[in-house]
Amino acid sequence: MRSAKRQRQLGSLFVNGTLFLLVIIWTVPTLGIFVSSFRNRDAISNTPWWNVLPHRTWETTATYSPSDLNLDPNGVMEVAGVTGTFEELRNGVQEGGTRVIWIGNRRLGRIEVQEQGWSVDWNFSLDNYRQVLGGQSFEFTKSDGTVTVVPGDNMTRAFLNSLAVAIPATVIPILIAAFAAYGFAWMNFPGRRVMFITVVALLVVPLQIALLPILRDYTKLQLNGTFLAIWLAHTGFGLALAIYLLYNYISQLPREMLESAFIDGASHFTVFIRLVLPLSVPALASFAIFQFLWVWNDYLVALIFLGGNPEFELVTQRMAAIVGSRGSEWHLLTAGAFVSMVLPLLVFFSLQRYFVRGLMAGSVKG
Repeated sequence: MRSAKRQRQLGSLFVNGTLFLLVIIWTVPTLGIFVSSFRNRDAISNTPWWNVLPHRTWETTATYSPSDLNLDPNGVMEVAGVTGTFEELRNGVQEGGTRVIWIGNRRLGRIEVQEQGWSVDWNFSLDNYRQVLGGQSFEFTKSDGTVTVVPGDNMTRAFLNSLAVAIPATVIPILIAAFAAYGFAWMNFPGRRVMFITVVALLVVPLQIALLPILRDYTKLQLNGTFLAIWLAHTGFGLALAIYLLYNYISQLPREMLESAFIDGASHFTVFIRLVLPLSVPALASFAIFQFLWVWNDYLVALIFLGGNPEFELVTQRMAAIVGSRGSEWHLLTAGAFVSMVLPLLVFFSLQRYFVRGLMAGSVKG
């Protein structure tokens, strides 16, 4: 008895520990990107992001000119009780809690006396987000005093374009799939089984093999490069999963309730609108999360059917362009990454209470 209880406790500890480790592995880099998105360019280049936490650092307490102290850089020098050659002082000579370091070259350098203390780097700013969202240009002063004008990247249009693509591409397949799932679950018609098997089989077909034929058809119909083209594409690619997911849920609704509605004279349309849709909210929300995240983060389908037209550029395309042109400017890349993440996170957390219920739809009978 004790052995079984102990094994359950160890098993629970192992599972919880593994989950906690996975959460840490995923959260720490994300936290680093989030913190970096509020730091300036110079801070990201010279210091790690975890400097926002309390840490030990060297703080300058005094600065001396070698000429004022009559020091010979070619020999052994003594400053603030610390002795060393030029090469040693360039690397920093430490005695106790004091460090003496030579900054610069032999002729124009300076000597700093530093003491170790606790410090935090909370020099945060919204300039990165203003530059990414509003396209504002900023003057950046480098450590050597030179001033550089950094142009902005206007992601506002791309953000609105992604909304214009993601919302219809999520709503349209949900509506079509809900009707189809109800038909497969509660209506008898010729070929129902064959058609449903075909829908399930389409789940394993990779969308990449359909891109070229669809592109050719769009070119003939003059749909390529329009929002309608990508709406229809995402609808077609997402319908198989949507129908299968919603069918599993709708088919498990209480038969007695629907039969009572039919006896009272309700039509299939009335039953679907008044009963099935309200009861299927968990499954609908679950698929909405999947579809919205997929469409919002899609790059391949958008690139093929919308092309490189800046007027229809999406967030993923804008981020790819920023990476290509500003691959070393992490202050802009991190801010752009969180701009692209904020809406999917809001959608997920708004619907997450339905997420597990929708995924488990139809998995257990009785």
